[in-house]
Amino acid sequence: MKLKGKKIVIFVEDMVEEIELLYPRYRLIEEGAGIKIAGPEVRVFKGKNGYPIKSDIKFEDVNVDDFDAVVIPGGYAPDRIRRNKVAVELTRKFYELGKVVAFICHAGWVPISAGILKGKKVTGFYSIKDDLVNAGAEYIDDEVVVDGNLISSRNPDDLPAFCKAIISALSD
Repeated sequence: MKLKGKKIVIFVEDMVEEIELLYPRYRLIEEGAGIKIAGPEVRVFKGKNGYPIKSDIKFEDVNVDDFDAVVIPGGYAPDRIRRNKVAVELTRKFYELGKVVAFICHAGWVPISAGILKGKKVTGFYSIKDDLVNAGAEYIDDEVVVDGNLISSRNPDDLPAFCKAIISALSD
């Protein structure tokens, strides 16, 4: 249990790519981490494929000091999450405090909105490559890219490498 005592918050919104939330959730729990799902409100969110995912807490109730990392799954949820000023500010605070900010697929939109990617190496779903580059990041087409406390991956096929990198970063 490499992550015993670690606490991780995972963001959710409607149209989340469920596997990109659930796979990390259960993999990180297997390693002993405590997980909270945060959304704009406490309710059941409908995933991209119709699977329901309930949030535990609201973005407003997330205290960055209580967590070691944030994981942002993809799908179309990141486009909604980045419109939430509290979620964007939380992402920025996690980054500024040197805590892990992990994002996959379209979730790169959230750190773009947080203004934390300039000069960083990242990856993401190929359709947001231009967005990442225009935010000042260097896009690398690889299954996982780690640059400091930023961990990024491209799509669900990359989930094993994505989770391995999160576990490694939090167990050092």
